[in-house]
Amino acid sequence: MTNTSAVLLLRLAGPLQSWGATSEYNRRETQSQPTKSGVIGLLAAAAGRRRNEPIADLVGLRMGVRVDQPGSLLRDYHTVGDYRGGPLPSSQVNAKGRQKTTSPAKYTHVTQRYYLQDAVFVAALQGPTALIEGLERAVRNPAFPLALGRRSCPPSRPLVLGIRRGDQAADLEAVLNSVTWQASDHERRRRSGPRVRLAATIEGSATDATDTELYTVTDVPVSFDLRAGGGRTARHVRHTWLWIPTDRETQPTNTPATAVHDPFELLG
Repeated sequence: MTNTSAVLLLRLAGPLQSWGATSEYNRRETQSQPTKSGVIGLLAAAAGRRRNEPIADLVGLRMGVRVDQPGSLLRDYHTVGDYRGGPLPSSQVNAKGRQKTTSPAKYTHVTQRYYLQDAVFVAALQGPTALIEGLERAVRNPAFPLALGRRSCPPSRPLVLGIRRGDQAADLEAVLNSVTWQASDHERRRRSGPRVRLAATIEGSATDATDTELYTVTDVPVSFDLRAGGGRTARHVRHTWLWIPTDRETQPTNTPATAVHDPFELLG
């Protein structure tokens, strides 16, 4: 193994995904595409890392995301209450550090969760070859269950699309541009043609930080340990458009052409 650059390609597809960045308490929103904190969390779970373990090597990966199928926004409205019939606790605590009950007493609380339904993304993670190869093995044989942003959102198809190495891994945009369109058959029929125009978000390097095309997003995790405060920092990204071949038989480099079983394909 060498320390040269490589790119891990992941297909993020499932009936539901939820990629929060600023959500908290009883309103859990989702971004329109995978966040870096969400993808790094998936990789950390695959590698068997606990919440209090360091993630600096994963944070250092450069990430790009392509939107193969944007899906649609789903709002999950529901209420919660105490099964014992008592009033719900408030966010305040008393002098002894115990939560106060709501005043006036509140027995039901509305919570809202937002999801992307029927979305498909291609994520590309660029970093040292040894690290990328280890992550690819981990995603294929994960230590912990993997989810698309939230635990209630399992992937519906195999995640790993392959690895690009050497010169093929030098340009993240070129890598994303070379991967065949991963949308469902229903979406492919709806947008038929030899090529399709897809949105992509590519992380800029530190040397690009003054580029006027770069935008700032705050989705880089400091730690997944909530007791340590968690937190996120910012990174620079660039939005672009890619023209992608629609021939599904084209496979990423180093990936065998194998049949893929999609349990949700009959649902369109």
